[in-house]
Formats: sequence, structure tokens, C-alpha cells
Amino acid sequence: MRKILFIINRKAGTDREKRLEGVIRRYLTPKAFSVEITHLAYLGHGTVLAREAVEQGVDTVVAVGGDGSINEIAQGLVGTDTALAIIPLGSGNGLARALKIPMKVPYALELIADGRRRPMDVGYANEHLFLSNAGVGFDALIADKFRHTQKRGLMGYAKLVIGSFNKYKGPLYQIDIDGQKMEKQAFLFTVANGNQFGYEFKLAPNANVFDGDLDVCLVPPVPFYGLLPIGFYSLRGTIDKTRYMQHYKGKNITVTSPELAHLQVDGDAVPLSDGGKVNFRIAPAALQVIVNRF
Repeated sequence: MRKILFIINRKAGTDREKRLEGVIRRYLTPKAFSVEITHLAYLGHGTVLAREAVEQGVDTVVAVGGDGSINEIAQGLVGTDTALAIIPLGSGNGLARALKIPMKVPYALELIADGRRRPMDVGYANEHLFLSNAGVGFDALIADKFRHTQKRGLMGYAKLVIGSFNKYKGPLYQIDIDGQKMEKQAFLFTVANGNQFGYEFKLAPNANVFDGDLDVCLVPPVPFYGLLPIGFYSLRGTIDKTRYMQHYKGKNITVTSPELAHLQVDGDAVPLSDGGKVNFRIAPAALQVIVNRF
């Protein structure tokens, strides 16, 4: 009998939680599964709950929420035999989309019941875990502002992007990719493990969480009207074939700049532990995940 722990982000809403718990118990019957359902109570609680689940021999921990709570829960599962599963209830759902996890709860539950697992790569930015992507450019600035705003969702994000664009000048970065050194000015400097930010925006369309590499996506400074084609080509999954992006692959990436002030991991702003310098590295096959059939 598989032991499965569901960790639900309470931002889903009380009524929605009750309906969700009913659906979970309908798809994962007591005859085949030992199911426990709990909730996030504070920042960092997901990591604590995941570590406890590992100690208790839980087979699968299911993160119910968005990329932020998924990242928090994954921190307690990296390097263990306990698998991470996802019911995507966030805004962008970048990792779930990269793993082809269904957006509809019943189909995601069918995947969990099937139990097909595979070890995926994870990334670290100054030792902060990221599953999808991390960055130090304009996206990191917006992530820092986004955590202070009350208006969530895609529209709130878009409003911050438009309002902040004219004030942002892309820094000049010193970059080291597996020993290859270069100097580049960038509007976006994103290191991707998965192939998208969420909302189907793909900066690294061919990135793969199972390939043992990180994809470096560098977008040079662009005028305001350049945002439209960047968004368009990202949605189409072809931006890597345009003049708007320079693409590199590597396992260890270091970026430095006196103007480097922000860092985002999986869309959440985190403090810089080493001002003006960030090291990105890959940890191959470090996290067991429940996946769809590719």
C-alpha cells in the first residue's frame, strides 16, 4: 500500500480545499493507498513536512499549489527516495507544464495513482534550490516587486513589467560558463532547468529537466516595443531562434556585476548572499518526480 501525503497551500481557499479533499479520496481509495492530507501553516513549513514524510517512509509527497510551494516542499525531498507529485493550483504552473502534468485535478490524480516516477535535475543559485529557472535580470527585479503587491496573477505581473521597464537598464555582466568567459549586457539573464516560466512562456523551449545541463538565456537590452515580439516568440516556443535571445548550455555558471542587485528562483525573490555575484549549478537526477508519459 503506497503512503501518500498531500500538502495543500491554504491560499486555494477553504471551500475549494473541501472539494479537493473529496476528489482526492474518491480517486485514491483506502484499499490501495494510505492517504494523509495536511496544510501549509507558515513559510518553510513545506520543507519541514516533506522531511518528516521521508523519515516516515512516505512513497509520494504531493504539492498542491503553485511553483513557490512546490519549490519549498521539494527542498525536503532532494536526494531521497520519496517522490514529488504535483497538483497545479498556482498561477503560472511552470514546472507542472514542463513535466506535462495535467492542469485538471482529476487527471493529475490519475497520474499520481499510476505512480510513474523519474529522477529529475535540480538547480542551485547561490545554494537556493530552483526547479524551473532562476535569474538576475529584469525578471528578478519584477519578482522582488511582485512579492510586495496585492494584485496577483498575470495582469498584476504585466502591470509591474510595463511600469518598471523604462527605469531598468540592463547591467554589464561578467559571465563564466564551464570556464568559457564572456562579457555581455543583458535585459534578461535567466538560467533554466525547465523549459518555461509558466503561462506557456518559454525562454528555453528545448530545456529539459532530465538532460543534466542548465540553459543560459540571455536577452540583450531591448526597446519597449521589443517586449511584444519577445512575448510572442516565447509563447510560440521559438524565441531561441530569433535575434532577441542568445542561448548557451552549461553545468556551472557564474555571473558577476556591481549592478547585480536581485535574484529570483522559481519566480520568488530571494536575498543575495554574495552581493554582485551569483553561482548557478546543476545537481543531476537529484529529485524523484511523478511524471506523465513523454
